[in-house]
Amino acid sequence: MGKCCKCNGRLLCMCLLPCMMTGHLLIYVMVSIFVTISYAPPKITIHYIAPGISDSNSALASHPLGPFWNLRLEDSDECVSDCMSHKCSVPHMQDFNSLPEQMKAFIRSMHCREYPLLINQPGMCRKNNSSLDLDTPMLLMAIKSQVGNFENRQAIRETWGRSGLVRAGSIKKGRLVRTVFLLGRQDSSTGPHPDLQNLLDLENEKYGDILQWDFRDTFFNLTLKDLMFWNWFQQYCPTAIFVFKGDDDVFVRTDALLDYLNKQWEEHNLWRAYTNETGMDLFVGEVINNAMPNREPSTKYYIPESFYKGVYPPYAGGGGVVYSGSLALRLKEVSERVRLFPIDDVYLGMCIHRLGLSPNHHPGFLTFDLPEKDRGKTCAYKSVLLVHRRSPKQMLTLWKQLQNLSSQC
Repeated sequence: MGKCCKCNGRLLCMCLLPCMMTGHLLIYVMVSIFVTISYAPPKITIHYIAPGISDSNSALASHPLGPFWNLRLEDSDECVSDCMSHKCSVPHMQDFNSLPEQMKAFIRSMHCREYPLLINQPGMCRKNNSSLDLDTPMLLMAIKSQVGNFENRQAIRETWGRSGLVRAGSIKKGRLVRTVFLLGRQDSSTGPHPDLQNLLDLENEKYGDILQWDFRDTFFNLTLKDLMFWNWFQQYCPTAIFVFKGDDDVFVRTDALLDYLNKQWEEHNLWRAYTNETGMDLFVGEVINNAMPNREPSTKYYIPESFYKGVYPPYAGGGGVVYSGSLALRLKEVSERVRLFPIDDVYLGMCIHRLGLSPNHHPGFLTFDLPEKDRGKTCAYKSVLLVHRRSPKQMLTLWKQLQNLSSQC
């Protein structure tokens, strides 16, 4: 009798076990479905509103496609005018008259993308200035400057921005570096200024490294320097392997930067040997994420909510960034489909985003400077590629201090 009960118990367990397992599985599936249905992802309210363009202009996309920006734009009157005269009907924008003058000036001319070259360097990347053979700089340095910043440019020429063959740590042979300075014309709207054009012409006659365009050199026009430079790059220096774009108040450890870029180039060549990819999409700097527009009207970075809503795309601090020459050509093309934005480093982030890429963060780019306690310590610069900001005198001093950095540290 006991033995029979024992057998019946085992049989009952064997019968119930599949039922219990099926029941648990059913409960798990139902809970999973319930959680999936009830979960609501956070709403993305980020979008871009660019006055001065209508939806019908499909040939010129005002922003990257995708979830970051809303595709709908405010209806407005296109600001069509002679870009050189800056005479223009005001775009339809409710708070236009309350905006600061620099914002008004930007909105009036944000459709303008072509300006004459006043000073050009067509032979900068050609062998012996020949019109036939292109040279291949390892690094083309494009420095944003202003007409009156003679001292900054000279300090750069004498230190980290020297054109010619530059030696780096792991590179046996020197790498060719070329440097150009990107300028607009003096901004007369800020008051009377001494006419420095003759001095600039003399400087260019001596050094041959000035690129100047015929637009007002204002903070909100810095974006134009990127556009004008990319056009120039495509025409006159398309074989440069890397481009450094920076301000004239940064300090760059050029040898360390070349060392880093040479390794990137070697890795790319190894990768290219196994793939069909020829272009290199390198973009590095000090990356800033989730930055919000400045809503304080008294600051130079002020962006009204009627112009841009939401957070900025990831971008690299404008003090200095490095990208590959092949990417520079792609940036030139995509910029034609991205509406101008008055802050240049953010605009560059928009173009990168439009290409489906992301900027790479490098801890050696210190656009917000070293900690104050370390700025006077030579060895603190050992892992630095760029530091912002430095006066001409500080550049010269730092250049001498860092000449034998490897032996000192």
